[in-house]
Amino acid sequence: KTEIDTVYKFLERELGVKINPAPDEWDRLYNVDFFIEVNGKYVGIQIKPITYEQTPEIHKWKDWMKRTHEKFYEEKGGKVFVIFSVKKNGRKEIYNQEVIEEIKKEIERLKKDRNG
Repeated sequence: KTEIDTVYKFLERELGVKINPAPDEWDRLYNVDFFIEVNGKYVGIQIKPITYEQTPEIHKWKDWMKRTHEKFYEEKGGKVFVIFSVKKNGRKEIYNQEVIEEIKKEIERLKKDRNG
């Protein structure tokens, strides 16, 4: 829990937006841990420890997540971004830093797209 808090509070500062914990049903339906609301649509965020990439049969998990993330996009209007956390100097950090720019672009896209 504290590792996720560290990562998402950092993300909030970097993005300059409020990030909310996703409802339990979103976690089950869409594999989304957090969301950002933009013009009545949602950007999803999933946080995974970097060890997740070494999970056996990772391709099955990726296929399943891809489907649930596509469903989120269709139903909620925004993309889902997977953030990998890694422990560095005793604290959690975002491993795939490039995702921050991708999230910013998605927020901007949804700000411009007011009519859906």
